[in-house]
Amino acid sequence: MPSAPAVELAEIVARRSYGRLVALLAARSGDIAGAEDALADAFAAALEHWPAGGVPANPEAWLLTAARRRQIDAARRAKLRGEKADEVIRHVEALASEQAEQPVIPDERLRLMFACAHPSLDAAVRAPLILQTILGFDAGAIASAFLVSPAAMSQRLVRAKLKIKQAAIPFRIPEPDELPGRLEAVLEAVYAVYAEGWADPEGAQARERNLSVEGIWLGRLLVSLLPGEPEVLGLLALMLHAEARRAARRSPVGDYIPLEQQDTTLWDAALIEEAEALLARAGQARQIGRYQLEAALQSAHANRRICATTDWAAIVTLYEALVLLTASPVAAINRAVALARLAGPQAGLAGLDEVASDRRIADYQPYWAARADLLARAARQEEARNAYSRAIGLESDPVIRRYLQGRLAALG
Repeated sequence: MPSAPAVELAEIVARRSYGRLVALLAARSGDIAGAEDALADAFAAALEHWPAGGVPANPEAWLLTAARRRQIDAARRAKLRGEKADEVIRHVEALASEQAEQPVIPDERLRLMFACAHPSLDAAVRAPLILQTILGFDAGAIASAFLVSPAAMSQRLVRAKLKIKQAAIPFRIPEPDELPGRLEAVLEAVYAVYAEGWADPEGAQARERNLSVEGIWLGRLLVSLLPGEPEVLGLLALMLHAEARRAARRSPVGDYIPLEQQDTTLWDAALIEEAEALLARAGQARQIGRYQLEAALQSAHANRRICATTDWAAIVTLYEALVLLTASPVAAINRAVALARLAGPQAGLAGLDEVASDRRIADYQPYWAARADLLARAARQEEARNAYSRAIGLESDPVIRRYLQGRLAALG
């Protein structure tokens, strides 16, 4: 039975290093699924050996070496079965010799992300595939984020990994003329990484811990590689605007505080200024995109720290542009909420009714929370109670659930 410290250390290394190790293991072989299997075996071996032999000085290097050995063993078994495994063995052994010469483990995550965003893969699976390979999320968690069933998502991911292997899709940063077809999925995945960390503001959940930091790091890396891409600049600006408000999202006792009620003096002015500069740079290209619009929305909210009011008309206009650009039901829900601030709850409810038939939002908690709030403001108490009950049942964060329960209780 592994000791608690060994298990905890293995989990920490898994959280911090999973994507880096999978990327490095798959970069030579081109086999993502095989790299994941080898790494899973290495983690199991760590739990078995570390308690007895002591935790190694460099646990990440230990795991990488163990996983490489398993890759080589798997390739040799495949060779005995008549499969073409010689090249895989050569690649992995070459990588092992490189590690002996270079103790620093290179970060190949961005190359892996662009391989997962290759245009020969189904567009709907590119961002989910990046999330699984970089973060190790299971199909169920990814399916929830992309509003599809876990079974369907699992099948898509398996097929995509097999296609990368069979088609020998290269692990490299694409040339400038190749970017348009691949950058969108990478940006979507980076933002999803950040959003997972954003959903856990106090860093209390093991899986989400440090993911917001990782998302911003990946965003900065993209900016350094593609300094003239407006959507790359817009994404980093969006994440920095959101991160600037982290300290204001919970009260001293841990209660949830909605954006409009947050103390703006707690917002990080340096991050906001950096985000504004990035957004201004992006605007110079005059190529509007999703992330620039979303960053502009955050900028409009951030302006409250200067003028003490929120320009809801500007926010409605920006959401309308976002809906036209993306056809996203989430953007439509947020537009309806903003419209209610500008023109009253009935206008907001009419906006929500426009997306009510979209099956993707049937179990989407923010839709029901928004609907409950607007129904309560429209004095439709019974309907508001039902909507709050639905939102509470769908919410997994106990802090937000407690907030919604308080709103429901306040209806009397």
